[in-house]
Amino acid sequence: MGELSPLYTGRMEELPGADLVQTGLRDLEAGVESASALLVSIGAPRLRRLGFVVENPLPTPEHRLYLLLAEEDPRGAHSRYNALIRRLVSFERAAECVL
Repeated sequence: MGELSPLYTGRMEELPGADLVQTGLRDLEAGVESASALLVSIGAPRLRRLGFVVENPLPTPEHRLYLLLAEEDPRGAHSRYNALIRRLVSFERAAECVL
């Protein structure tokens, strides 16, 4: 299962966006391309610096995430993409504060 940083001893799931990161880590480990897996792939360098195990990040995740969102809702893809990126950044910033 996707690993959260062993450096964090509190309740990681309480951080904003933790649900997306946990799902994305599990999906990457299982080889599933999902919005969460693509999002974690985007954040892989920073997440690794924070101590997270990010296995097999997907190539060109920014483009692939946008295409995936556009398939689901062409009109809302841009705003949904930006919202997901904001949640990832919120998670990373919160994790930096507690690690």
